[in-house]
Amino acid sequence: MRYLGLDIGKKRIGVAISDEAGIIATPLIVVKAGSSAVSEITELAAEYGAKEIVLGMPLNMDGTRGDMANYVEKFIDKLARKYSETITTWDERLSTSAVTKVLIEGGARRSKRKTVVDKLSASYILQGYLDSKR
Repeated sequence: MRYLGLDIGKKRIGVAISDEAGIIATPLIVVKAGSSAVSEITELAAEYGAKEIVLGMPLNMDGTRGDMANYVEKFIDKLARKYSETITTWDERLSTSAVTKVLIEGGARRSKRKTVVDKLSASYILQGYLDSKR
């Protein structure tokens, strides 16, 4: 079964896809956040045959939900109106920080990091979820 992973942001949404076996997450694309984002994501889910979408839930370090978590919840509500399969949230605390650190250590320039960090974060989130299922 394939899974689609999302790292939701107010400007960009990182998207990752799993392999058919649901073992390995791979960065896919970055979708511009906005009115067409939900449609683009549901089209990607259909194109790749994803039966579950996993969204990173940006919890505060103490586990509470802040403004961004509320934003993600609203996005989930919109997504659920167009996507009839399973939608799951996964704790994404520090995912973007971890990915950014790896990119910096790897020597990626700031301009390059900006173009890939969202889809890499989506892959990081999805991989964490997939690993938890094994």
